[in-house]
Amino acid sequence: MKRRAVIKVYGEVQGVGYRSWTLRRARKLGLTGFVRNEPDGSVLIVAEGEEEDIKKLINECRRGPPLARVERVEVEWQEFRGEYGDFEIEYREYELPR
Repeated sequence: MKRRAVIKVYGEVQGVGYRSWTLRRARKLGLTGFVRNEPDGSVLIVAEGEEEDIKKLINECRRGPPLARVERVEVEWQEFRGEYGDFEIEYREYELPR
């Protein structure tokens, strides 16, 4: 069954390659959505696809890339919306070059 999950990852998860690591895993699982850094130091992931594939991504996110130190992962399950055509890294305005 297709679902949507809003995943928030806390800990040392910015500046350690977490977004690009998540991008590769989500695409490999055939998920769509995005990953972005949040101002509070967390990483936000919105993933859509088969529920089992999203669960696999969540389990991997609990570990993260080698330099990350994941403290906790919060998940909110939602109904599938079909909003995304791919999985992307979203950048905040302050992260973009001027």
